[in-house]
Amino acid sequence: MTESPAIRKKRWTIFAVLALMYILVYFYRVSLAVVAGDISRELKLTPQQLGSLSGILFYVYAVAQLPLGPMIDRLGSRLVISGSGILTAIGGILFSQADSLSSAMTARVLIGIGTASVLMATFTVFSHWFSRQEFGRVSGFMVAVGNLGNLFATAPLALAVAAVGWRSSFLAIGIVQILVTLLVFGMVRDRPPVTGTSAATVPETPPLSSPPESGGERGGIMAAWVEIFGSRDFWLLGAIAFAWYGNYLALQGLWGGPYLMEVLHLSREATGNMLMFTSLGFIAGSTVVDSIARRFFRSYKKTLMAGQLSLLLLMSAFLGWAELVPQPLMMAVFFSIGLAVSSGVMIYPIIRAMFPVRIVGTALTSLNFFVLMGAAVTQQAMGIIIGAFGETTPAAPHTGYHAAFLLPVACLALTIVLFAFARDYTENG
Repeated sequence: MTESPAIRKKRWTIFAVLALMYILVYFYRVSLAVVAGDISRELKLTPQQLGSLSGILFYVYAVAQLPLGPMIDRLGSRLVISGSGILTAIGGILFSQADSLSSAMTARVLIGIGTASVLMATFTVFSHWFSRQEFGRVSGFMVAVGNLGNLFATAPLALAVAAVGWRSSFLAIGIVQILVTLLVFGMVRDRPPVTGTSAATVPETPPLSSPPESGGERGGIMAAWVEIFGSRDFWLLGAIAFAWYGNYLALQGLWGGPYLMEVLHLSREATGNMLMFTSLGFIAGSTVVDSIARRFFRSYKKTLMAGQLSLLLLMSAFLGWAELVPQPLMMAVFFSIGLAVSSGVMIYPIIRAMFPVRIVGTALTSLNFFVLMGAAVTQQAMGIIIGAFGETTPAAPHTGYHAAFLLPVACLALTIVLFAFARDYTENG
């Protein structure tokens, strides 16, 4: 059997609509890096408070993963994403009007809850519309497209803020959020029609092995969580996911911007341009990482490990040697960081291979709990470290940022060692 042209067209239409939503998710995740100085001055925030303001979105996002997984499996991705999109729009508009830390925190909480379901619910849709062979490729492609939001939150956002201010910029994004949410509700469908033949129903022999999928419900939510959290390999994957995203968002989501401005003394526009290279690297890497895994490493685990080792080496730049590198070469460093970070999307086909499709929504959101906790804990902890050094001497910013970046770098080194003991779910045979 082969899929019909109508099914093929429909699934890529769904991909496009969900990609628009995920672009907005990524924008909200990383946009504080460029506007951190503006918001800190206007709301009179300390480094610790700025770290908390950034981190709260990820704490809420992470905690929301646990109930959202079962909700996605039972209510369907379309309804969950649409409802969450409304919360995101409210939070985004409220953030644009915030006049205090408390109101800004409330807005970020709403954004965190609203954006929490999007990627995992999208992957759950893909598990029904795309075959298992296609899942790694299409999930990597989605992350690549979603990183356009990351891109828009760098140089374009810096230009917008310079032109109309950060409040008007975020208000415009809130309005766009409403329009995209209406598109999701109107055009996305959780599964192909029963009369059609989807890629997900075509018999397949995966070139990379995965456990058999048993049909039917086998217990409820608690049974799914017991199966997932009872797996040693799930915890090892969760640990490296924590460190991977903690490193990425430490740089791209918050502290990379202040580091470039306070330590390397770049302007806001130059900082946005530098961070843009990380986004470009991530986008480029995400489009090819599945092909690299299949054709070169022939293993999702080995691809992930190689990428994380590269990321470890590159992130060590912020322990001191970045200040010795000429600015044009630093652009190459930031682009290479994006390439290395893109290997992290391998966690999704790995988790897809670990568990049967009947609990894939719960498994994906459970893993994403570790991803977002990595961002939350790392950003907040780094703010505490930087704030502890203060500005007592001219060298204090350098020393504070070096000490702060040591935290995610050390965490990544430890989790790489631990993940080496995990089973490779994608080895042939």
